[in-house]
Amino acid sequence: MNILYPVIAVATLSSALATAADPTPNVIYILADDLGYGDISSYNDGGKFLTPAIDSLAVKGVRFTDMHTSSSVSTPSRYSILTGRYNWRTRLQDGVLWSYDTPLIDKERETVASLMHENGYRTGVVGKWHLGLGWVKDASGEIDHNATLTECPNHNGFDYSYVMSASLDIPPYIYFENGTPTAPVGGKTDGNSGLGFWREGYIADDFDIHETLYHFTEKAIDFISKEDEKPFFLYLPLTAPHSPILPNGRFAGATITSYGDFVLMVDEVVRRVVAAVERAGLTENTMIIFTSDNGFAPAANLESQLSNGHNPSGDLRGHKADIYEGGHRVPFIVKAPFITKRVDVEIDAPMSQVGLFATMAEMLGKQIKDGSAPDSYSYFGAIERGKVSKKEALRPIVIHSNNGYFAIREGDWKLNLTPGSGGWSYPRPNEEMAGSPKMQLFNLTDNISEDSSKNLYESNPEIADRLQKRLEEIVHGAPNDVAVKILK
Repeated sequence: MNILYPVIAVATLSSALATAADPTPNVIYILADDLGYGDISSYNDGGKFLTPAIDSLAVKGVRFTDMHTSSSVSTPSRYSILTGRYNWRTRLQDGVLWSYDTPLIDKERETVASLMHENGYRTGVVGKWHLGLGWVKDASGEIDHNATLTECPNHNGFDYSYVMSASLDIPPYIYFENGTPTAPVGGKTDGNSGLGFWREGYIADDFDIHETLYHFTEKAIDFISKEDEKPFFLYLPLTAPHSPILPNGRFAGATITSYGDFVLMVDEVVRRVVAAVERAGLTENTMIIFTSDNGFAPAANLESQLSNGHNPSGDLRGHKADIYEGGHRVPFIVKAPFITKRVDVEIDAPMSQVGLFATMAEMLGKQIKDGSAPDSYSYFGAIERGKVSKKEALRPIVIHSNNGYFAIREGDWKLNLTPGSGGWSYPRPNEEMAGSPKMQLFNLTDNISEDSSKNLYESNPEIADRLQKRLEEIVHGAPNDVAVKILK
């Protein structure tokens, strides 16, 4: 894959990196929704639009080119980011949570937010939650949309929360501030169709679906701008470019497609957040992480993207929901105060978003408590040093598809425990060609596109067997809340 930013020699980095003067920098974790690997211009020199604000973070920071979500869909990847646990250790064995589902994170479980809070941070979440809430029912057994929630992000380590329950196309459309609706819920929306699709359902009086992305941005800026002696941790899960695709203002018509326009609005959010940090005088002590929760969603008119010469997955096969790389390999950029000059650092070793918990713990110099974050490992050293050790490069990571199929990655090798996509692209589960090998083994250095004609499963049984045994060790090497349903 052609990359705009080259790898910098270690000798160059040694003079560019320094120990942070303050071991407790502010941390902002920006999580885009359904953004493809090839949607960021610094990851795709064949793309059809530019993302200058996001690219600027890469120029001044570290760009990971082989970072993976733990799952190729939304809820499970968010669970792993915050808990340091793979989602399949919970009741969520496939798919995502829905409108009125109960919390997936037990309020007794330690999270990145509670870790930061315990170490003197002011913690906040603004945006799409999608991890379940504690809904209240009235005397007739119906959801009381105007009631304060019994559980919300404040029960998971966040001092402040301003969220909606799920994706922007899933009702109810309500802002909850610290668990309480910000306005009465008196009616319903009829829903919308096309690329601007959202489902009909209850909507609060102050909720404007067209303005939600920027509304959350302003709330995030308010959190950043608050004067406080404590450092802060802000988790900022955006609602875009997930459907409904609703570009507006100067961005409507700015690119070849409305989806591209919407991606530019995500870039604008990053620009505004960075500007807020600068206005607050916090640039020199704030770490900003930008990434996505999974790959591009084909519902955002994939055919139109491709026909106009833009592939949201770059050179990768597949998209959201799939076990193929396009489903879970995502942009991941870190700008940190202990990187002291413009170095354009690229890390090309496989890593996982599940590592946030361990990364924050290492930054703070804290040990992870027994039973907490069993799947998390730190990428702090990669950020600080600008490179990874051989051991770090070979550390296995586990990936899960929308339909609950597994893959394991170790170095150059990837084993997909399914003969097809395990998700939404061809071949879907149970639609594979008769006689196909039951699994897929790829050397990604030689076959980044996971070309099925180069499936090495049958010709390299010893590698496939080793990876499958390693996967089983990981699955059963830490406590699961339930029996894992699909491990073939």
